[in-house]
Amino acid sequence: MQRYVIAPVRNTWRSLTSMRTALALLFLLALAAVPGALLPQHPLNAAKTQKYIEAHGRLGQVMDKLQLFDVFASGWFTAIYVLLFVSLVGCLLPRLAEHLRSLRARPVPVPRNLARMPRHEEIEVDGDVEPAELAARIETNLRGWRKTVYSPDESKVGTYEVSAEKGYLREFGNLVFHFALLSLLIAIAVGKMYGYEGTRILVADGEQGLCNTSTAVYDSFRGGRLVDGTDLQPFCIRADDFTVSYTPDGQPAMFDSKMRYTDGSPTTDPGTWPLADVRVNKPLRLAGSRVYLLGHGFAPTFTVTFPNGEKRTQTTPFAPDELATMLSSGAVRVDPPGGMYPEEKVRRRNQIGIEGIFAPTAKFDGTLLSSSTAEPRNPYVAIRVYRGDTGLDSGRPQNAYALDTDLMHSGQLKRVGQANLKPGTGPGSVLRLDDGTTVSFDGYKRWISIQVSNDPAQLWVLVSALVMVAGLVVSLLVKRRRVWARIRVVDDGADGQRRTVVTVAGLARTDQAGWGDGFSEQARELVSRSGDKS
Repeated sequence: MQRYVIAPVRNTWRSLTSMRTALALLFLLALAAVPGALLPQHPLNAAKTQKYIEAHGRLGQVMDKLQLFDVFASGWFTAIYVLLFVSLVGCLLPRLAEHLRSLRARPVPVPRNLARMPRHEEIEVDGDVEPAELAARIETNLRGWRKTVYSPDESKVGTYEVSAEKGYLREFGNLVFHFALLSLLIAIAVGKMYGYEGTRILVADGEQGLCNTSTAVYDSFRGGRLVDGTDLQPFCIRADDFTVSYTPDGQPAMFDSKMRYTDGSPTTDPGTWPLADVRVNKPLRLAGSRVYLLGHGFAPTFTVTFPNGEKRTQTTPFAPDELATMLSSGAVRVDPPGGMYPEEKVRRRNQIGIEGIFAPTAKFDGTLLSSSTAEPRNPYVAIRVYRGDTGLDSGRPQNAYALDTDLMHSGQLKRVGQANLKPGTGPGSVLRLDDGTTVSFDGYKRWISIQVSNDPAQLWVLVSALVMVAGLVVSLLVKRRRVWARIRVVDDGADGQRRTVVTVAGLARTDQAGWGDGFSEQARELVSRSGDKS
């Protein structure tokens, strides 16, 4: 039983809780996180991840089964994380107990043969000095050391000896570093379980905002395993304005969004809420959450005027296709006015779909529209207008930036016009369709992409990281040293003269521990009456 069960379990536990295994698992954890940084991840961008899988065919499917597109929630990453945690706990607790025992124990006895130490010095003391007095003098000069004096009765060689140690803070700093690392791992795990992140696109016109009351207010939401979305910290924000400063060549230099906010449920008019400047890497902090500015773009405004004179106006965010020029694409879906088509099927056959691109500064190659710069100097849109079932009532998730090509191929959505339009209401700004419906380009607004992040363990992570650095600095700067002194009275023989000889030896891991070539001088200062250095 012991041979086949207990011994293998004991050996496995000893291997797992060794510092070598802990370091290997720490390296393996860092290596395992690499795919999470290089590959698209389902929780961050499901659409981009799915496109990546489809583009790589069978390889993409295999990578998906291996959970390479959801690394930090994968079983193998969690296994490495847990094993590292167990290894650190099993490694550190015995080391802590050993360190506490060493703090209570006396310094190690003086070795029998000090001449074998890497640093040793034999000093003859002038004058008639008793060994006990000399031992007390050495003990006094060893200020800041843990020391003990062995009397002749306690000594192995029957004479006075002094043993001293210094540098216990080195092991203490080492333990602090590793326990702080353990604390950091726990904090990250707690943050992943109780934290959440939500993203949302807001048109910065002083009308759109969000209240952090439900996961439904976000375009995408990623919560920890213990977050169900029913207990979010309440706050509200509204995007009032967004400005971009440009370099002389038209490239963006600085982004600044004016946001109004209120902590808790709104009880006053939003116009009276405090105003904050939110920039890249300068988030708005409230209710334990951080509101980050992630991106920006343009939201063209279109007005569709139906044959009966009724109008529908929509401002829809377009997604940037070229970040250098902010050439953007998107789609608009417009439902006819209520009562215009009483029958449901007829109403769905007369929905309007608009698909096109937006250029901040138009550049034409014939009729082909592109953009020359990201700064909006001469905005234009190139649109294609469709009539038919746009999928508004299908209940199926759709791409917000493109119309459903399946509906086009099936004939449910037919193209009825296309044009390049500039802002305004005059010629070149309005497209008239065959049934009298008109589509006009009224201009554009700015949109911003924000991310709301809540991590209840963020302060814990910060403190753990700072303590790790402090422990590492202490363990690197403090040097562990030992010094021994043996006091002997030597009889010269016939003349009856007696001499007092002190043998001093030092031991350290490296010469950088404080001995170096000056050990002889330090040893003599230990024995001298005026010695005040150690």
